[in-house]
Amino acid sequence: MKTIFLCAINNILSGTCKEDCKFCTQSVRYHADIQRYSYKAIDQIVAEAKQAKAHGALGYCLVTAGKGLDEKKTEFVARTARAIKAEVEGLHLIACNGTATPEQLTHLKAHGVDSYNHNLETSESYYPTICQTHTWAERYATCEAVKSVGLSLCSGGIFGMGESQADREALLHSIASLNPDAIPLNFYHPNPALPIKTRNLTREEALTIITQARKGLGEQKLLMVAGGRELLFTGYEQAMFEAGANAIVIGDYLTTAGLAPQKDTTMLKTLGYTVAQSCDTH
Repeated sequence: MKTIFLCAINNILSGTCKEDCKFCTQSVRYHADIQRYSYKAIDQIVAEAKQAKAHGALGYCLVTAGKGLDEKKTEFVARTARAIKAEVEGLHLIACNGTATPEQLTHLKAHGVDSYNHNLETSESYYPTICQTHTWAERYATCEAVKSVGLSLCSGGIFGMGESQADREALLHSIASLNPDAIPLNFYHPNPALPIKTRNLTREEALTIITQARKGLGEQKLLMVAGGRELLFTGYEQAMFEAGANAIVIGDYLTTAGLAPQKDTTMLKTLGYTVAQSCDTH
């Protein structure tokens, strides 16, 4: 019986990013209709972590808007991680805070962060089409820094942003070159405020991407279907898992609503899957 790993994310600093990523509602440039706030209360984050764990999540990701870490943000994430680890047992704590230096990453690791998530997003050649305010190379360098300090690396991308089939294959190749432990596969979720208006991806193409990712990245990795899952795979979850996915995000995403966690756990039970009970089961 296949075991599925559940992850939840918490947007702990929202909608304040000055970068121009054309896929992201958190950029202030596009004036998307989302909640924007600075530094969520740590007590609230801890309470939400407890709730996610109660719903079966073992991975818990602390996300901040913005290009990368600075001194204030690094310390906030560190204090938050420390507070969660003090009160919630068994969570694999992930930080997702943009570009980061080895020194910043070492500080987060020392305060309880287990993994760092930094996605390559798309191929190196297509990246300038979707972002001009920072480079793909900066993203790749942060991923290398994560591994250099001994943190687990979580790195994936977004599909359906107008890229070609060759771009998709190049992205998967670049992800594989980093040998991450977990790979989130996101499928573009259009928003009327964003410059990228439509998703150039069918369900069948998404399934092919999952299959190619599993083949290229090996059987032992966490291959997580994250953003856009509800748009493409509601009612087709069996095909998604059979293609190679063994992890999903439950609950809400950064700025879009997900399904109620109970719906996902019911779905998994109905399909005959079990929910991972420890971080070692994958």
